[in-house]
Amino acid sequence: MTKSKQKDNQKTIVRDISWLAFNARVLQEANDPSNHVYDRLRFLGIFSNNLDEFFRVRVATLSRMARLAKPGRIHLEANPEKILQQIQHTVLSQQNEFDRIYADVINELKRQHIFIKNEDELKPEQKQFVTKYFEEKVRSQIVPLMLQSIPTMPLLRDKSIYLACMLGNVNNPILHLYALIEVPTQILPRFIILPSPKGTHDIILLEDIIRINLQHLFAPFGFNRFLGYTIKVTRDSELDLDNDISGNIIIELEKGLKNRKKGRTTRFVYDKAIDHGLLDHLIKRLNLTKKDNLIAGGRIHNFKDFMNFPSSVFNDLRPRPKPFVHPLLQQPVRIMQVLEQRDVLLHFPYHSFDSIIDLLREAAIDPFVQSIKITCYRLAKDSKIVNALINAVRNGKQVTAMLELRARFDEEANLQWKEKLEDEGVKVLLGFPDMKVHAKLCIIKKREFNTTKQYGFISTGNLNENTATYYTDHCLLTTNRFILADINRIFNTLEMPIYKPEMLRACKNLIVSPVNMRKFFLDQITKEIRTAKKKKNGSIILKLNSLADTVLIEKLYDAAKSGIQIQLIVRGICCAISKSKAFKKQIQAISIVDEYLEHTRLFVFNNGKNSNYYISSSDWMVRNLDHRIEAACPILDPDIQSEIQEVLNIQLSENVKARILDNHQHNNYVLPDESEPEVRSQVVIYNFLKNKIYKP
Repeated sequence: MTKSKQKDNQKTIVRDISWLAFNARVLQEANDPSNHVYDRLRFLGIFSNNLDEFFRVRVATLSRMARLAKPGRIHLEANPEKILQQIQHTVLSQQNEFDRIYADVINELKRQHIFIKNEDELKPEQKQFVTKYFEEKVRSQIVPLMLQSIPTMPLLRDKSIYLACMLGNVNNPILHLYALIEVPTQILPRFIILPSPKGTHDIILLEDIIRINLQHLFAPFGFNRFLGYTIKVTRDSELDLDNDISGNIIIELEKGLKNRKKGRTTRFVYDKAIDHGLLDHLIKRLNLTKKDNLIAGGRIHNFKDFMNFPSSVFNDLRPRPKPFVHPLLQQPVRIMQVLEQRDVLLHFPYHSFDSIIDLLREAAIDPFVQSIKITCYRLAKDSKIVNALINAVRNGKQVTAMLELRARFDEEANLQWKEKLEDEGVKVLLGFPDMKVHAKLCIIKKREFNTTKQYGFISTGNLNENTATYYTDHCLLTTNRFILADINRIFNTLEMPIYKPEMLRACKNLIVSPVNMRKFFLDQITKEIRTAKKKKNGSIILKLNSLADTVLIEKLYDAAKSGIQIQLIVRGICCAISKSKAFKKQIQAISIVDEYLEHTRLFVFNNGKNSNYYISSSDWMVRNLDHRIEAACPILDPDIQSEIQEVLNIQLSENVKARILDNHQHNNYVLPDESEPEVRSQVVIYNFLKNKIYKP
């Protein structure tokens, strides 16, 4: 694995280089032989999918910045051309490592009698199966493009793979044409299980089925030589929406989605065995240059599909531990009655997301509930959240849903959700054109016997029952009137025709970006520094997806110089250095990459012994702190504070799947001492929560 070279006197780590180091940790999981081979394939798919998105967004942004004049680059931490060069070098190195790991995984599959066959390795009965499958399922889904016959090269679709074909005749060298076929993976499965001898499983890829049958497509035109090579393009997928608040956000979003399909190519990946004449023709017709990240790869592209490799071919797959319902919320129970007695903290994916659905369903049918307000960000495909909200409307409740249309790559689905919700009578809020709404909030109002009661929740993650099965997140269910008053203030702000920051500043308990979150956490760090100066113990624990805000990072450095113990758990980007001669106490920084995606944001400030705990929807990044409406919430219940601290203690003792975040992005594993037991935190946390007994 290539290591990023950082200067000893560096202040921060370049964001994009840090992200590549994170993706290298995903690749480490694919390389780990202690993981089941099915999971190793999944991690190869995750790595590939991550890298695709990185090129669609970050490389695209850097490329645009590189084309600007120098004054337009002020906000970048380094010259964009140099960052792009580093990215290209690192990605090529990681690709070599990827190819080596994939070859090792293929060998492991063979040891388990699972074989990925290509077109030259089929038995006669398998060839018959493939021919029949092509005629019945595939032929009608493909339309070859004859490249020399079309005056304008069509735009190749991002997220698709293509078979670039060279057609010829061994007896007539003059007969020589190029064709392009889009592989219909959006319609048909990528992996097809073949008839196989007993005790084995043979699998073929969809593009190889097309390769085998090229003769059935082109032989009638006089060709008898057929070669096919996979290619794919990655496009600039950032939506350049007009920030004019008088604009129509829906029109702008729809325009942006159309433009995304025509976005500039940020990467062109091709089979390194491709015919040079065909490659040159494609590069010329696609208007590409050597600066456009031309990457030679293997036969197979779009490894993201390996996240859905058929699990049925494995006999020894252990089922993932099932989420369990929080003991206090097991049905049949009135969740709102439970919340009137105490706050409840859900830990996903250990706790079942069904409790959120149960609460909304209960609110939908409770005759005393008057209204529900909720923020929606990245809804599930068949969202039970939406079903509960629609049922509430049908039962006469007033329902308001803040639908963030610009959740990246979910924009099209969100436009459809908007139409469905509005058709059912839900009041849909769209936020403000120049600011995403990323806070995860809900408030339920109930009028019973002349008394108004309120219930609600605030979450660190999306209200999505699918991702809640593998994203780690916290969701606080509460009737705390001060917290709920602030949730009301946020919704009142969202219902205004224009953004009024003073309404958010009125929040007294929730910490809200963009109005005061950075300042609040700067103040918390300052308090810890003052504690240290009084010769009292100061400590800070931060758990984040990304740590990139330079103002907060510099303040953490000040704390480290003052002798504050700082412990970081950062899954992804970490731009902070952890070691410096200037620090009285070195920063302890780890990243945990395991079966579940660590998504929680948790902050603990020692505050002299009276520790303050916060959960948040926000990472410490400029976009979260300055350009989004986010909410962080204090945890006030002492029992829940203890529960959070125990979970953090387990993660800080992780020594199986934790990597050290050092200044040089080496990704060395945290290794247990000889006297220490192995601690795989996700397993230990599951057991801790599963066995936890709650006082009545």
